[in-house]
Amino acid sequence: MYAAISPSRIVAADCAQTPVQVSKGMRGRASLTFALSGDETRLKDIYQSSPLRALFPGKATGDVLSVALVTTSGGLLGGDCLEVEVDVERGGAVQVIGQAAEKVYRSKGPDTIFEVGLNIAEDAWLEWLPQETIIFDQARLRRRTQVDVAPGAQFLGAEMLVFGRTAMGETLRTGLVRDVWEVRRRGRLVWADALHMANNLKAQLDHPAGFGGARAAATSIFVADDVGRYLPFVRELLDIVPEGIKCAATVVNGVLVVRWLAFDAQALRIAFGVYWAAMRHEVKGLPGRMPRLWQV
Repeated sequence: MYAAISPSRIVAADCAQTPVQVSKGMRGRASLTFALSGDETRLKDIYQSSPLRALFPGKATGDVLSVALVTTSGGLLGGDCLEVEVDVERGGAVQVIGQAAEKVYRSKGPDTIFEVGLNIAEDAWLEWLPQETIIFDQARLRRRTQVDVAPGAQFLGAEMLVFGRTAMGETLRTGLVRDVWEVRRRGRLVWADALHMANNLKAQLDHPAGFGGARAAATSIFVADDVGRYLPFVRELLDIVPEGIKCAATVVNGVLVVRWLAFDAQALRIAFGVYWAAMRHEVKGLPGRMPRLWQV
């Protein structure tokens, strides 16, 4: 299903070589490289093709360089394939955020493919902060996020899924949701996680051993050389989440994993924002706030 992985650098799969059920949909690609120049992180290289675009909002005082990824089509259809690559060279510090919630629309059969490759070099920092992905009924999504974190580097990343247009009262009944994470250190796989739901999605969302009726889920991972020291801090943050949100945190093979489940997508988004703002301040000393785009 996926392209081969270089032992030294992760590269997003080529849509043209992805042997899954696709049709003539959009083929978008964004490839960005950032490098430290003096005391500032700057864009070194960029390639982008529609419908993916990278925008550069003004840098907030005391914060890192921010990049907003935009899908200009307004949503994804079956047969669409998007590829994103982000490389942060040694000592760089970058935040990549989604410009808005991503919508995956109903498919007549073909899959929507989203491939992400993130490489963080020595002593670099990357925040990967997409906004929520809204899965419409009968959508078919296959997404994989691959991360390679070098010694001394730090990575704070997340994904949020909303199952159906909950604000419209829609229930996600059928389709495909496959969301995969793979984390490597020095090219060695240290953590892998895959959510796979197919066909009768409503039964899986409602089942007590599944999502227990939740209609929104989020996962955040933090990768660094000393993640264990932050686990007590994270658990204190999770102790104050509002009623109706289930959450937990643990460390697996040097990766700090946090998960949330909620019936209300907006409530989860707020709780997640509190965690993220506190975490970036605790780890990196950055302003304890979410990006302006998160508030739009």
